[in-house]
Amino acid sequence: MIKNSTIFQVDAFTDKPFKGNPAGVMIVTEKISSDWMQNIALEMNLSETAFIFPEGNDFQIRYFTPTKEVPLCGHATLASSHIIYELGLKAANETIKFKAEGAELIIKRENDWIIMDFPKYPIQKIDIHKDFKRLVGFDPIEMYSSIYDWVIAIAETESEILHSEPNFTLLSENGLGNLMITSKSNSKQTDFVVRCFAPIDGINEDPVTGSAYCALTPLWAEKLGKVELDSVQLSRRTGYIKVKLNGDRVEIKGKALTIFEAKFTS
Repeated sequence: MIKNSTIFQVDAFTDKPFKGNPAGVMIVTEKISSDWMQNIALEMNLSETAFIFPEGNDFQIRYFTPTKEVPLCGHATLASSHIIYELGLKAANETIKFKAEGAELIIKRENDWIIMDFPKYPIQKIDIHKDFKRLVGFDPIEMYSSIYDWVIAIAETESEILHSEPNFTLLSENGLGNLMITSKSNSKQTDFVVRCFAPIDGINEDPVTGSAYCALTPLWAEKLGKVELDSVQLSRRTGYIKVKLNGDRVEIKGKALTIFEAKFTS
């Protein structure tokens, strides 16, 4: 058994238990293998489990789904930041610097909110997939591509987003294994809504997807003519996110709370 044997489960992008997106968080101070981390992520069976490695005043961070390692994850970064602040490893007025495979991330705290500085993802308009309605359930008005094989489909109405029932097997087989569907919001308090599917990574529907806003923020900032936006992810658990476009960076703002901590016995 490793010396640092505590793992936390944190609900991210929410201030209510059992909402938002749960992530595993483990702080590791000794050498462990990628296979071991992958097995722990499979055991946790959450969309992502983050492993944090202190490096001087900063931290390396790695993210694992139940099936693979991924370069960047928003909600697991939020969950990890929450644990670092909660344990007192950083004071509330100190910034956290993470070195991830996908980017270097700077995190700060503002009252109950955690603010994450992420890179802006490039987006490019593409042709609408000919079988999209059969695969997802609605006819998009526009489609875009971004990095990490993300595809973004814009719906005419929020109702189409809410009631979509994708065929996850066929999504992966038809080049839509990492898919965001989004529309303007019906609510005056929210600018846009979204759902995210990643069956190719072993996650049929991600409850709240922080890194998706690296692409969604510049997209909706241009469409709505504003740089500060509010969004709701319309998963069953739901989650609330505030974002701001800062040049080539995206500020992603959310809350989190610890649900439990557990000790390894073997």
